[in-house]
Amino acid sequence: MNTARNAFAAIFVAVLSLTISSIAVRGDYPDHVIRIIVPFAAGGGTDIIARLLADFLAKDLDKAVIVENKPGGGTIIGTEAAANSVPDGYTVVMATFAHAVNPSLYPKLPYDTFNAFAPVALVARSFNVVVINPNEPFKTVEDLIVYAKANPGRLNYGSYGNGTSAHLAGELFNALARVQLTHVPYKGAAPAITDLLGGQIQVMFTTVASAASYVESGQLRALAVTSATRSDAFPNLPTVAEAGVPGYAAESWYGLYAPVGTPAPAIARLNTSVNKAIEASTFSKLATNEGLTFAPGTPDDLDRYVRAEAERWHHVIEAAHIQLQ
Repeated sequence: MNTARNAFAAIFVAVLSLTISSIAVRGDYPDHVIRIIVPFAAGGGTDIIARLLADFLAKDLDKAVIVENKPGGGTIIGTEAAANSVPDGYTVVMATFAHAVNPSLYPKLPYDTFNAFAPVALVARSFNVVVINPNEPFKTVEDLIVYAKANPGRLNYGSYGNGTSAHLAGELFNALARVQLTHVPYKGAAPAITDLLGGQIQVMFTTVASAASYVESGQLRALAVTSATRSDAFPNLPTVAEAGVPGYAAESWYGLYAPVGTPAPAIARLNTSVNKAIEASTFSKLATNEGLTFAPGTPDDLDRYVRAEAERWHHVIEAAHIQLQ
């Protein structure tokens, strides 16, 4: 009898606690510091976006918002930390392209990507640029394809690591253009760009930030953008699809996720604040410098977009037999 009473009391207390917590979130959220986990080192593109967003959120929510960098493991370390955080609306993770492709790249993750998190808001989408060493004998994507087909395996494309957007953009190009560019992974964009400038590799599908200054100076030649539509950052460049590879589109993205179980009112409040940041042109300088596009949206918009991306890239990864440990 006592055991039954104790069990009932425990259930009552738990339900009461959840109810009080929900009421508190609706009325008082946020009432203390919010943490944005960035699964990359400080100073990179994701970190910059997170810090700009944190500054805006802090003003809009009238509470401190801090960025905590937890790099390593292909974003797995920081993402796991977020998955294991208390789902109270005070911890979110700035997820990226890796969030969608890691389930296909790794045989086992320490969290369930699509069940451990609740979507909050899509912050931005971005694209890469196809750049070549200007000493190469081709000037367009069509020229590149013709040359690659005549010289299978001769052209090397660099990336800033296995499984990155630069790597998978190249594999998608191989599949759709039916060519055989050889992938050469580097530990970051800088050493890859250095070898591209030196002629050790011939092609990169790299970020706008890493390539823009070299394109402007004539040290690299830009052939196309990897996005589905043309970009204001490079208005004269065609998309890869326009330039000869129908159906091609490869983009990265930045989005906030909270641990599953985070109260809906907290997610709604954060989503509203992120959308305000976008509409306030908080990231306007990055739109050109980083090749970013922004559009306010709902948590469901982020969920649908990332699930579709995960499915699309799964087929590319599987066909190219890519697996990371």
